[in-house]
Amino acid sequence: MTTGGRVASRMAVLCGVVTLGGAGSAGVAQQSPGVTQPNFADIQVQALQVQGNVYMLAGAGGNVTVQFGDDGVLVVDTQVAEMADKLLAEVARMSGSRPIRYIVNTHMHPDHVGGNERFRRAGASIVAGNVAFDIRDSGGAAIIAHENVQRRLLAPQPNGAPVAVSGLPTETFFGDEDTLFFNGEAIELVHQPAAHTDGDVMVFFRKSDVISTGDIYTTTTYPFIDTANGGRIDGILSGLNRIIDLTVPRDKQEGGTMVIPGHGRISDEADVVEYRDMLTIIRDRVQEMTRKGWSLQQVRSARPTSDYDGRYGATSGSWTTDMFVEAVYRTLEGKRQ
Repeated sequence: MTTGGRVASRMAVLCGVVTLGGAGSAGVAQQSPGVTQPNFADIQVQALQVQGNVYMLAGAGGNVTVQFGDDGVLVVDTQVAEMADKLLAEVARMSGSRPIRYIVNTHMHPDHVGGNERFRRAGASIVAGNVAFDIRDSGGAAIIAHENVQRRLLAPQPNGAPVAVSGLPTETFFGDEDTLFFNGEAIELVHQPAAHTDGDVMVFFRKSDVISTGDIYTTTTYPFIDTANGGRIDGILSGLNRIIDLTVPRDKQEGGTMVIPGHGRISDEADVVEYRDMLTIIRDRVQEMTRKGWSLQQVRSARPTSDYDGRYGATSGSWTTDMFVEAVYRTLEGKRQ
């Protein structure tokens, strides 16, 4: 079935099993770096109203975006599997126990899709356009993602313990964008190719004037460029420019369209512009060095990120400044003309 470029893909059940575990699962491309494995028993979910009927949930993984109304609940990303019960309890509290109808995955890392299976089973699909249909064994909520997300999750995963496929996308789209109309609001799903990964999707809630960006934009670290899964620095910059094109600020450039990052605090256009400018400066510095034929070690020694390391850098952990510089270098070293 095809709807506006979206294809129902429940046939994935025939393809076997994949790893879709919680944070640090070996089989799915590593979770977004910079996120330390916490004691999940101690983590409390924090809910913030962003604007309109869109909320952000913060816990232990990527930020979760929630939109709810008379039609039910739409969720963007599901954090790690270990947080699913706490997140679902908060969604039920906020929404008055309305059913989860849609789950949108911004990309395929476990700290954003780890809770898919639990969220899907807790929801109920809309059947034949009937939002009143609420039979819990109807297959659960629909999971929507770009087709590259499903393709990556279905690929052979080294050292991964397989789990049920019920956490896989049930509907994928293959073009530049897809659309929904839910709870009286037009929602755009915007695919940004070759950015953080090759399956990144940003979700634009047009009436509420909120953009959920996934890990194309974060406020906590230099961006993780997952080169093994199609990530590129120029794609991240294109994604940030797309966010800026969609946002409209209020007076003095503060407020207006609000932006929910993959990790970190709620932002507005001015915050995204600052982040974009920082990355552009670093990209240009590294690009000039590669044009001169510098080696990776020479580029690292030149410290092209030094102006910003106090804010975004790290010397230890799963995503260090050196790793970021190497990722930028690797995606630019072929562009020496």
